[in-house]
Amino acid sequence: MRLPRAFPLLLLSLLLTACAGFELPRDLPFAQGADDDDRGTEAIREALRVGTERTVDRTGREDGYLGNAMIRIGLPEEFHSAAGQLRRVGLGGQVDELEQRMNRAAEAAATEAAPIFTDAIRDMRPSDVYAVIRGEDDAATRYLRDQSEATLQERYEPVVQKHLGEAGVYRVYQPLRDSYNRLPGLPELELDLDRYVTDRALEGLFAVLAEEEGRIRENPAARTTELLREYFGGNDS
Repeated sequence: MRLPRAFPLLLLSLLLTACAGFELPRDLPFAQGADDDDRGTEAIREALRVGTERTVDRTGREDGYLGNAMIRIGLPEEFHSAAGQLRRVGLGGQVDELEQRMNRAAEAAATEAAPIFTDAIRDMRPSDVYAVIRGEDDAATRYLRDQSEATLQERYEPVVQKHLGEAGVYRVYQPLRDSYNRLPGLPELELDLDRYVTDRALEGLFAVLAEEEGRIRENPAARTTELLREYFGGNDS
C-alpha cells in the first residue's frame, strides 16, 4: 500500500535547497505498512546522506571555513590581548597568518566527518526517522550530533593536530607566543590550539548542517538521486 501523497513530502525534511515555503506538520502517523516504512526510512537515509555530503563539501573545500563568516575560526579569546600587543610591535602579519592557517587545518579535517555521518545514518531506525520528522527544525542535525559528536571529537583532534603541523600553525604560533611572553609586565600566554581548533571546527560543521536542514524544511525541492526522485517525485521549481 502506498503512503498518502502528502506523506513523502513531509519525509523530505532533511536535504538541499529550493523554492516555496513549507512548514512541517508534527502530527501524522508513521506506520502505514512495512514496505512503505522501509522505503520511507531508506529515502530519509538517502536524503541525509546527500545533505551531509554537501555539508562536508562546503566545509572541506578551500575557504570553507575561512571564507564563511558564520563559521570562520577566529583567534582564541585568550589571544586577543596578546594579538593587540603583537600588532603594536610589528607582528600583525604573523597574527593574521595564524588565523588563516587554523582555518586551513579545519578545512583539511572536515573530510573526516563523511564516514562517521555515514555510520550514524545507516544505524537509523524507523523510530529515529519518525522522531526527526516530528522534531524541531534542527531535529536531524541534533540526531546526527548526538550519534556522532563523540566519535568526531576523537577522530578530529589528531587530524587537526596533523594538519596544524602541516599548515605551519605551530611555526607561526610558537614565535608569536615567545615574543609576547618576552614583553614585560604581561601574563604568560599558553594555548591548547589543538583542542581549540577541533572544538571550533566541529561547531562550524554542525552549524552548516543545521543551515542545510533549515533550508530543506522550508523548501523541499532538489531531489538529486534516483531514489529521491522515485520516492518523492521529480524536482519542483
